[in-house]
Amino acid sequence: MKTAPLPLEEAQARLLSLATPLPLERSDVDGALGRYLAEPLYARRTQPTFDLSAMDGYAVRAGDMAGPWRVVGESAAGHPHAGLIAPGEAVRIATGAVVPADAGAVILQEDLTRRDGIIELSGEAPVPPHKHIRTRGMDFADGHPLLALGSAIGPAQVALALAAGHKHLTVRRKPRVTIIESGDELAIDCENCPPHQIPASNGAMLAAMAASVPCDRQRIGPVADDLGALAAALDRAADADLVVTSGGASVGDHDLIRPALEAWGAQIDFWRIAIKPGKPLLVATRQSGARRQIVLGLPGNPVSSHISAFLFLLPVLRALLGAAEPLPRPVRTTLAAPLRASGARREFLRAQWDGAAIRAHPLQDSGALTPLAASNALIDRPAHAPAAAAGDAVVAYLLANGGMA
Repeated sequence: MKTAPLPLEEAQARLLSLATPLPLERSDVDGALGRYLAEPLYARRTQPTFDLSAMDGYAVRAGDMAGPWRVVGESAAGHPHAGLIAPGEAVRIATGAVVPADAGAVILQEDLTRRDGIIELSGEAPVPPHKHIRTRGMDFADGHPLLALGSAIGPAQVALALAAGHKHLTVRRKPRVTIIESGDELAIDCENCPPHQIPASNGAMLAAMAASVPCDRQRIGPVADDLGALAAALDRAADADLVVTSGGASVGDHDLIRPALEAWGAQIDFWRIAIKPGKPLLVATRQSGARRQIVLGLPGNPVSSHISAFLFLLPVLRALLGAAEPLPRPVRTTLAAPLRASGARREFLRAQWDGAAIRAHPLQDSGALTPLAASNALIDRPAHAPAAAAGDAVVAYLLANGGMA
């Protein structure tokens, strides 16, 4: 009996439940970029280690704010003043320099006049003590929790880890991904494409999307619509953690992915989801010794393949890497133009978002790449949604950074 297509969230949950995070490894901080912490991160040092000046000026004692003061030294970044400050004395200090131990205030240089080594206020004392001082431990203290398990490691997290005293981080091994593009209609050479074929592009597109997540990629194809050819391609994916196929996942006479997978030893977990475009999506698993391989069968239409990869391929890669939040993040925005009523399936419309409002592209055919290339977002339209007017609220997903921006 044919089963009904699964709702999107149920299909995503079932796929992610199969994605056991990959084995742990230690990576230098640079190599951990784009991955996710496999253990919480704690500070190994205090920052700043001393009170530091936040501005260029002069350090004085906190109870000695009236002046005048005699300048007795200088504190520069990396070169602290060695002595102490007595009442009536000041130390020239630069941004980021250590504040002398007995000083408690920094007066900005523009609020002072200096002559013959003596400085005086050019007006009233402009600030209370400590205003321009970054106190010891202001950022973090030794042992302080900094990042939670599963946190994404971006440029700011790289800087934080190094500043906190970590040369290496515990992460998950990069997933090994094999992408198999299939179809007799596909020509490998886009510059010499016969009229009865189309240039193969899904494999390159999917590999480029997967590259936004740290992984090792192998591309195979285009592969002919032939069980023997598909079997040979699958055999080359024996070491993959994730096998991604494009095309052949429907039920036509030439859609051979399902029988090829079953012959390879894979078990179908589910097939078809209730979205448009992207309905003929397939998820299967194959046990290879103690290791479980995941198979994600995507539609052959390029837009369907792209949207399915956005909603399933990228999240499962993040899950394999141990992401705390693998799914793309929805944003709420308003329509810049009206939308017609939607049909019986949930729709993802290619659209352009300008930061304030969003406009669906007029062409939404799943075989059209021009609207996809012109879009930076997807509008999420529920099934049977009524017509919407300009200014109405909608939910969308931003395509940049795999929807994690």
